[in-house]
Amino acid sequence: MKKEKIAVLSLGGSMINGKNGLDTEFLKKFKAFILQEIKNGYRFVIVCGGGRVCREYQDAARAVGLNKSSDLDWIGIHTTHFNANFMKGIFGKLSHSEIVRSESDKFKWTSKLLFSGGWVPGHSTDFDAVVLAKRYGAKTVINLSNIEYVFDKDPNKFKDAVKIEKISWKDFRKIVGNKWAPGANAPFDPIASREAEKNKFKVVVMNGKNLGEVSKVLKGEDKIIGTIIS
Repeated sequence: MKKEKIAVLSLGGSMINGKNGLDTEFLKKFKAFILQEIKNGYRFVIVCGGGRVCREYQDAARAVGLNKSSDLDWIGIHTTHFNANFMKGIFGKLSHSEIVRSESDKFKWTSKLLFSGGWVPGHSTDFDAVVLAKRYGAKTVINLSNIEYVFDKDPNKFKDAVKIEKISWKDFRKIVGNKWAPGANAPFDPIASREAEKNKFKVVVMNGKNLGEVSKVLKGEDKIIGTIIS
């Protein structure tokens, strides 16, 4: 029997719900892409972030005086659960009947797709993706967001920011630091980065709309539009 191929995607909330609301055009293309890759023999763990909606709720909470990090994190976590259930519904019977809501959720997974949201305060859904990759035997996490590359500094603030195609975990962690803050917008969060380095995982950060490039990653190609961290 041919060994199944499991891919882990960390799907940024910005891919689901962008600046102009729900991105139905992307969602249609993403669904078609996943269905094709299932035909190619893949099963997917898809961990959904909160994105714009998460940050709007957190900003509103701060504006009315809520500043406790754990409370702000829980607000974000609940938005990821909504996104994960929304995505699960889009794929219908191909999805496992429940989303993963905590690290202790270890139900039997036999369907083609398993969706997860956030788990506990202290890190983003990137960390959950790394843990699930370890659990299901994947050595690569594909991080899909609205950026094509990691830069050595914020390109929105610094015109001389340089894009990075390949980088070691040691050097990447110098960029993102070691601390997590609710609503932080790092290319891959610091806590997840520490866990990925410990497990010697490869993480690919790329624009989720470049689905042809995502296919290349699944095939093991290194010449891609994106940043490879290993």
